[in-house]
Amino acid sequence: MNIKIALGKLLCLAAITFSPLTIAEQMQRFGQYELHYIVIPTTMLQPEIAKEYGISRGKDRALVNVSVLNGENKAVNAEITGNTQNLLGQLQDLDFKKVTEGEAIYYLAEIRFADQEVHRIKIDARAPDGKSTLLKFNQKLYWAE
Repeated sequence: MNIKIALGKLLCLAAITFSPLTIAEQMQRFGQYELHYIVIPTTMLQPEIAKEYGISRGKDRALVNVSVLNGENKAVNAEITGNTQNLLGQLQDLDFKKVTEGEAIYYLAEIRFADQEVHRIKIDARAPDGKSTLLKFNQKLYWAE
């Protein structure tokens, strides 16, 4: 990876980490595994990073980022599926794309939303040994420029 891309990713991560719009990463345990998840506005991503991963940036789009770690805190392959539903009952399937960078493995999916819209997000994660978990949480999403 060239230095510009590495620097861009580092700056993107810093912007996400220190942004007031960011929701803290959360985690759910299942068996020996941890399912880590976060939802962020796609506008938080640098345009180059979004393009590299095929993510559409826009004030009405959020990114769901999921990863599964084993008991040794190492990323593992997993089957990730899910959907989201707003309070009007409009359902969107989450089309997770697997991203591997070195030893890191994460799954990304986009959500389209209206400003200040609450979404009921469901994520089903299945680890390599068949252990699984169903994560359910509500997320209020805000437009960000």
